[in-house]
Amino acid sequence: MTSVLSVALGERSYDIHVGAGLLAKAGALIRPLLSTPRVFVVTDETVAALHLEALKDALDGAGIENHGVVLPPGEQTKDFAHLESLLDAMLEARCERGTTIVAFGGGVIGDLTGFAASILLRGVPFIQIPTTLLSQVDSSVGGKTGINTRQGKNLVGSFYQPRLVLADIDVLSTLAPRDLRSGYAEVVKYGLIDDPDFFAWLEQKNGLALLLGNEEARTRAVLTSCAAKARVVAADEKEGGQRALLNLGHTFAHALEAEGGYGEALQHGEAVAIGMLMAFDLSVRMGLCPAGDLARLEAHLKALALPVTLPPLPEGRAWSAPALLGHFAKDKKVKDGKVTFVLARGIGQAFLCRDVERAQVLAVLEDWVARR
Repeated sequence: MTSVLSVALGERSYDIHVGAGLLAKAGALIRPLLSTPRVFVVTDETVAALHLEALKDALDGAGIENHGVVLPPGEQTKDFAHLESLLDAMLEARCERGTTIVAFGGGVIGDLTGFAASILLRGVPFIQIPTTLLSQVDSSVGGKTGINTRQGKNLVGSFYQPRLVLADIDVLSTLAPRDLRSGYAEVVKYGLIDDPDFFAWLEQKNGLALLLGNEEARTRAVLTSCAAKARVVAADEKEGGQRALLNLGHTFAHALEAEGGYGEALQHGEAVAIGMLMAFDLSVRMGLCPAGDLARLEAHLKALALPVTLPPLPEGRAWSAPALLGHFAKDKKVKDGKVTFVLARGIGQAFLCRDVERAQVLAVLEDWVARR
């Protein structure tokens, strides 16, 4: 059974389809949206080996001409060099303004492809077919696109909405356990922001069921997460206020990723898990949040094998609290030299705060570095 949600953005509104078997139906679902029966598919080597043939069969069956490019997997692909190579490939394939670009992969492919679509020929339509839990519940919805630079994560990009999102629950069965857990951190985030009942549902062994392959749990988690994000995006498309709550844990996480070199030592979702703990830790220290809620969050993440301490850095390097703090100044949410933090008064009670002392943040970072 397939469920359909809508992101209400006027003329830029689009549907999110969530369910099993959607990959086989992709051609039929995409065809009515095309002004020209031609698409350009962007994917990575991992997804191509597992699912590209099935997608091509679905597109061929609907009479949709399809070309594409296969990029290397990993966060390192989300950079200027691969953006340029992707744009070159699209131009070489003679993509026109009526050619729809299909992002077929995880968050890296979705962010990179969406950004490329937003600037190719001053904007061509694109569709998201997310293949990871993280991209299905978060990055494929909402129109945030972009690439990383040496200064930080997602500092170059655009708001550019897809025409359609197809989240096939079946493809999650091909994910490595670590990748699935990484995506789960973003699922937990929605409960922490404003849905304590959802967090409680995850605690009641439903989060574990999701990770172990239960289709019903996976479907409910993706639907709940997408519905929450759709509501927020419809109310605040370009992050003028409320949408910034979706960054719970991300200010810390992006600093961790940057310091870790965007490598395998720390995946994005793992950084988000630690970042959410740091945000709750800071909230507790500021007298805003009960210590029991921090303990409850840590216990849940630990029970599902998500990291609750900083992992070793590659090449024998050591974590440094001042170095991590230095990355905060490059965060997208800096305004008038101040970082906007997403803090919490408790589970399901996130809020924005700009009145955070540098010394308070540094103390949290120093303790986390020391606890390793």
